[in-house]
Amino acid sequence: MKKVVKTDKAPKAIGPYSQAIKTNGFVFISGQIPLDPATGEIVGSTIEEQTHQVLKNIKAILESAGSSMAEVVKATVYLTDMNDFAKMNSIYAEYFSEPFPARAAVQVVRLPREVKVEVEVIATLNPEVVPLVR
Repeated sequence: MKKVVKTDKAPKAIGPYSQAIKTNGFVFISGQIPLDPATGEIVGSTIEEQTHQVLKNIKAILESAGSSMAEVVKATVYLTDMNDFAKMNSIYAEYFSEPFPARAAVQVVRLPREVKVEVEVIATLNPEVVPLVR
């Protein structure tokens, strides 16, 4: 069974898709671009500003779903210029800690609204419980 995740703390979907879907212990977050949730306008003109907004949007959706950035297991980053990779990566590192999620980063020709970055993630809903060994 799948359940739609929707929050006003992240931008509304700008097409026929959901912000996220919860199913089978996971939450699948649709690609997020740097939109202000209140205005729908693009935030920032630099890769750093845009990456911060994208990850803030993802964090809000994850929290709405009952998960967190710590539960992200896979991320896909889309960049319009691979020369922005190092700058994006430094901001990305502020939002994730070890063990880091698996990740792919690819350059694309174009993104919606001519933004510089889009990120989608998959996260667990329930942290894996590891039994203590005595």
